[in-house]
Amino acid sequence: MLVSLEKMLAKGVDNALLRFGLGKGHLDAGDHTNAVEHLQRCVEFDSKYSAAWKLLGKAWLAAGDDAQARHAWERGLEAAAAHGDNQAEKEMTVFLKKLGRRNNAL
Repeated sequence: MLVSLEKMLAKGVDNALLRFGLGKGHLDAGDHTNAVEHLQRCVEFDSKYSAAWKLLGKAWLAAGDDAQARHAWERGLEAAAAHGDNQAEKEMTVFLKKLGRRNNAL
């Protein structure tokens, strides 16, 4: 999947959905740096894409940057609330609570 998406990008296709797919693929493969890059571009294309904010937070967390993860999830909550995306809103709320507990335990 990643190879075909990378080929599309190389041919000049560039949009939120493509970047989301690339970000998710890299995140699933454990490549957090590239996941962050593609998901960041995704939300630049569409700042209301709550699923992308959710994955961007996960990618930042996996990359070891709790502050950026928190920021992504906070932005994602705004996007989810604006679109009535209740499931994403619930998930990101849980992620933020877990992050807060983790940071308080350190």
